[in-house]
This record gives sequence, C-alpha cells and structure tokens, in this order.
Amino acid sequence: MRRRPVDFRRPVRRRISSVVWWTLCGISVLLFIVIFSKESRIESRSTSFNKYYTKYEKNIEGLNITDEMLSPNSITRQLSDQISLAKAFVVIAKESNNLQFAWELSAQIRNSQVLLSSAATRRAPLTTRESETAIHDMALLLFQAQQLHYDSATMIMRLKAKIQVLDEQMGIVNEKSSKYGQIAAEEIPKGLYCIGIRLTTEWFGNPNLQRKKNERMQIQTKLRDNNLYHFCVFSDNILATSVVVNSTALNSKNPDMVVFHLVTDEINYIAMKAWFAMNTFRGVTVEVQKFEDFKWLNASYVPVLKQLQDSETQSYYFSGHNDDGRTPIKFRNPKYLSMLNHLRFYIPEVFPALKKVVFLDDDVVVQKDLSGLFSVDLNSNVNGAVETCMETFHRYHKYLNYSHPLIREHFDPDACGWAFGMNVFDLVEWRKRNVTEIYHYWQEKNVDRTLWKLGTLPPGLLTFYGLTEPLDPSWHVLGLGYTNVDPHLIEKGAVLHFNGNSKPWLKIGMEKYKPLWEKHVDYSHPLLQQCNFH
Repeated sequence: MRRRPVDFRRPVRRRISSVVWWTLCGISVLLFIVIFSKESRIESRSTSFNKYYTKYEKNIEGLNITDEMLSPNSITRQLSDQISLAKAFVVIAKESNNLQFAWELSAQIRNSQVLLSSAATRRAPLTTRESETAIHDMALLLFQAQQLHYDSATMIMRLKAKIQVLDEQMGIVNEKSSKYGQIAAEEIPKGLYCIGIRLTTEWFGNPNLQRKKNERMQIQTKLRDNNLYHFCVFSDNILATSVVVNSTALNSKNPDMVVFHLVTDEINYIAMKAWFAMNTFRGVTVEVQKFEDFKWLNASYVPVLKQLQDSETQSYYFSGHNDDGRTPIKFRNPKYLSMLNHLRFYIPEVFPALKKVVFLDDDVVVQKDLSGLFSVDLNSNVNGAVETCMETFHRYHKYLNYSHPLIREHFDPDACGWAFGMNVFDLVEWRKRNVTEIYHYWQEKNVDRTLWKLGTLPPGLLTFYGLTEPLDPSWHVLGLGYTNVDPHLIEKGAVLHFNGNSKPWLKIGMEKYKPLWEKHVDYSHPLLQQCNFH
C-alpha cells in the first residue's frame, strides 16, 4: 500500500489536556459567584438603608422634628435648648429665694416660646434677624445664672440636699402616721362605752334578765358535754363578740349543739351577761365568765402577771420614755400584756372538763358551718391552724430574734408560721404534753424582750413548735383589717379574720369589707339605736 505524499496528508489535531479544561470551568464558576454576590450585597444594603431611612423618617415624624431643627445652624433648636436650661434655672432661683431673677427668666422664656409658636403657625423657619434679640437676651440671663453659681455641679448638690430633706420629712410623716393610726386602732368608740353602761343599768334594773340567766344556768350539763361543739372567745368587746356568736349560729347546721364559752374582764362582765341574756342566737348556748374569778390565775403561776408588777416593764409599756423612742409605738401597746390576750395559753385550765375546743378571736366573722373542725384529725398534735407562709413571708425569722442563741439553737428560721384567730385545740394532748409550761418557759426567758417584741403570736410559735397540724387554708382567711384579699378566697372562706388595725367597728375600717361584718349587727336593736350605732 502506497503512502500519500506529504502535501496530501491530514493535519494532526492537537488535543488540550483535560486538567486545563477543568481549571477554566472552575474559574468561570468562581467569577459568576463573585459577581452575583456583589450584586446581592448592593441590593441588600440598598434595602436595609431604605428601611432604616423609612424608620428614621417615621421617628422624626413622631417626634414632630422638622428639617430646620436638624440643621447644624438651626435657630429653632438653639431657642429650644435655651428654654430648657432656663426652666431649670428658674427652679433653682426660686429655691434660692431669688424671685426677681426667676421672674426675669420666666418672662424671657415666654418671649422665646412666642417666637417658636409664630414660626410653627406660619410653617416657616425662624430668621436670624427676628430671633437675634431673643437669643441674645436669653444668653445674657443664662450667663448671669452661671455667675450666681447656678451651674450643673451646684444644681446636683442642691438637688441632693433637697432629696435628703424630703427623705427626713417623709420619715417624720410616716412615724406620725404610724402613731396616729395606732391611736385610732386603740380607740374605743363612744357607742361601745354607751352600750356597756346601758346594759349594766338594764341588768340591775330589770329582774327579768337575771331570772332568764338563772333559767339558763339549768343547762350546765351542756357546758361540759364533749359531744357538743365548744367554742371559746376571750374579749372585752360586747358588739364584736356578739357578731362572732351570731354569725356562727346563723351558719351552723345544728345550732342547738353549739356552745360558746365567753371570758371577759370584771368591767364588762355584767354588760356581757346582760346582752347575751336579752338576745337569743338560734338556740346556741352561751356561758359568760370573768377571768378575775379564776383562782389559779395569779402572779406566782402566770409570768405575764409577774411582769406587770415589774417597774421596768411598767415603764416600757406605760411611760414610753425609757428608750429614746427607738422602739416603734406598736411594740409598746399595753394590750399585749392584757390577760385576755394571753388567756389562750391557759385554755385547759379555763375549761378543765373539755377535750377539744375551737378558739376564735373577736375580730372574725363566720360564714360556713364549723362543725367539720371537730372531726379534723390533728395527728396527735395540739394545735390545728392555717399556715401563713408564702415564699419567705411569715416564716419564723420574721417574728423572732435569731441573733439570740436560744432562738438560733432551737428553731428553724424557715419554719412556716401560722395564725391565731381560728384554732382547733386538742386539750387532751395539751395536758399530756404540758404545753402551758412550755409557754411559761419562753415567756420567762423573754422578760427583757430580746427573743421577740410584739404580741402573742411569737410565744405561740415557740410554744406550739412541732405541735401544730396545718389546716386547709379555706378554714381561715386573713388580712381583711389591713390589706386587699382575693374575692374568691373570701367567698370560699369559713372564717374571715379582720386582723390588723382597720377593725370593722372603727371609722378606719376598710369600707369594702365592713358589710361582711355589719350584716350580723342588728342596728334596729333599741340599745344600738339609743347609742347612735348606725
């Protein structure tokens, strides 16, 4: 086979390497990506800038700021700044009793405000010519203020001094408010005095009342019958005690099984007997005693009576001059040494024949049947009470002095507090555990008032520590005498407690809660009418 001549041969094709092809393709893709990303960034920047500018315009529109005010050479803004500064200087000038200068500043402020108002009305910016005089005059006054040391540092110092003075005044006002509130809370309304006097007069002038009382003495067996529902109230307030008895009777399913044991003092004893002799409460049995008749109640047995004989204690509670006013007035109230207040720690001695009682304060209203309390299992505890701790509020450390080693060693500071006012007491367990002696121990340790200061609840917390069974909160709703209470709690509550200074029979009582108490008072009663109760 012959070969073609050289001139007639096919040209040889030069093949490009595959590596080169792939490299070129990669570069092309990268260029495309870079160009696309730049365009998208420009678009996003443009979009975000437009959004920002729109938002900025809206803010300006909301603040009522004009373009002229945004100008670095704005006359309107300069006048506005001068007015703001001048107003501050007016206040300081008045505080410094420089009334003439304060008047001059106020007059110039009005002039500048007139200029701004006229510019706003005609919708045209202020010119230098028309505002030059106002700016110049205001500048002179502001310079004069600086010469009078009305500068920022002086303003700060004076404001600090003023705040300190106001704080001191507020402290004085709060202290006076506390004192006057306490005095108002301790006030006995004239009507209560009137009722006591008229009832005493009625008792001695009406033989029928004493005959009725003698007839009721025939039911002595009821007073010791442990199959009945026994309640006790220690009070010198006839009307308040009557509300407790009446509200309990009205809400009781078996009022003939309810027995009330009332203990008062000698001053109110006859009046209390007369009131409960002339009024019936749906068949409820009522016994009235006075604590002066309790032979065992003497200074050798009762620490509170022993402390009343101490001159230092008498000075603390009755003179009020031995501690330079360091102790708040509420801690120095003599009622906290009242035997009626401390008699709750001697219930087994007061009612030796009873096994279980429900203790009620005289500032409560009953709105449910309470017979269920007598079937509550106290699990071998002495006291059944509603706990009052919510988070850290009303725990033991709020009532007791935990800097004292006796308190610190024996009691958990975070133990839950509970309330007096509606308590179920198992008197069998009380006697078995000798609880009254526990109370005596702590009362004698606190003769110098270093363990606690106020009332009967702190010694109660110590006495019944580890001996208290929590009850369902609906049994006892507190706070109607000092705070706002959830209406749902009030509606569901069995016993409503007006604890606090604002008792419902006082003028300072909380008006929205008074009707809950007043509906159990018969204001049509002749005695209440005569004593102007309405």
